[in-house]
Amino acid sequence: MPASRKSSPLLGQDSPLQRAKSRSKFALDMAAEKPGSRSGVRPRRADPSTLQPLSGHEERVLSTLLEKAIDFIDSESFYEKDAEIDIYGLDDVERPDVSWYRPLMEDLIPQRGRGDQGRQGKSVLLSADQERILFLKFNYARYRMRKIQDGLGNRRPSLAEARDLLRWFNVAEGFREQIAETNLALVLAMAKRVRILDGEFADVVSEGNMALMRSVDKFDCGRGFKFSTYACRAILKAFSRHGMKSTKYRQRFPTDFDPALEKSDFVENRRATEQAESAAEVRHIVETNEAELTSVERTVIVHRFGIGSTTDPATPLTLEQVGQIIGVTKERVRQIQNKALEKLRSVIENDGRLDPSMTPSEN
Repeated sequence: MPASRKSSPLLGQDSPLQRAKSRSKFALDMAAEKPGSRSGVRPRRADPSTLQPLSGHEERVLSTLLEKAIDFIDSESFYEKDAEIDIYGLDDVERPDVSWYRPLMEDLIPQRGRGDQGRQGKSVLLSADQERILFLKFNYARYRMRKIQDGLGNRRPSLAEARDLLRWFNVAEGFREQIAETNLALVLAMAKRVRILDGEFADVVSEGNMALMRSVDKFDCGRGFKFSTYACRAILKAFSRHGMKSTKYRQRFPTDFDPALEKSDFVENRRATEQAESAAEVRHIVETNEAELTSVERTVIVHRFGIGSTTDPATPLTLEQVGQIIGVTKERVRQIQNKALEKLRSVIENDGRLDPSMTPSEN
């Protein structure tokens, strides 16, 4: 036996593995395909005569599996006689209900202070023996994948070998998913212990979930420790790496997001354009005297509103200043101004024609 194989704590006296060995082979076969239980399924080989060609999705999965060597955590029990029957005949482990997790993630940021109020599913707290059973089944499936992979060498797998490899891959992914789902709450518990900037909690939880999946792949149950002991440190390390990356990013790009920069300025631009067009139209009417303004009215309008040429605009003056120019009081200037404005408004509203009722006034 290779020196790299590790002794499994499941091999002790009255261990779960020994209890499984004491059962009859017929009982194990009957319990292997228990409906509705993914953790207790013992994979069965398909009849070569009934094999179906691989679908496009299966071809892509197979290509990915063949790109690099399948990694697994070795165990002495993998090399015993009837190892497959014994390992997948171990006691089933209940799957957790993680229906609470998706709603929690969708409103995680606005509800981050609500604690565990979002949990409505049934959580499962595994014992050390139950964890070892799950990891033993998970790593045995990966061991069988590696065995098939080593037997291929550089050649293309046959349909039967491809089906066998995909079958063991599905088994491994099922147990990997079950282990991760059982420990999802561990990520949230660790996330509450670290200092998180506003708006980044969901990103930190995502980093923790990725660290959790890596921990499932690397954990060795043969060392006698609980999985949470190993995973907590890995998750906290992932949080630390995420924090350092965020700090470096903010140092390189110090400008924060400003919602005002994303606001459309269409209304302001439209209003400024309309005002410029209206001012140009009024200037044209005054310059061409389409409103039939008297010289006094024109002088008042030009000085009061600064209507000069486009190249040399005049400075707006007060009523009193205009009155000093034409020699009248500021109240009289206001009257002349209102009369001139009525003429200008009449020309604009009547498409360049002055209302006949508005005759030039003598001032």
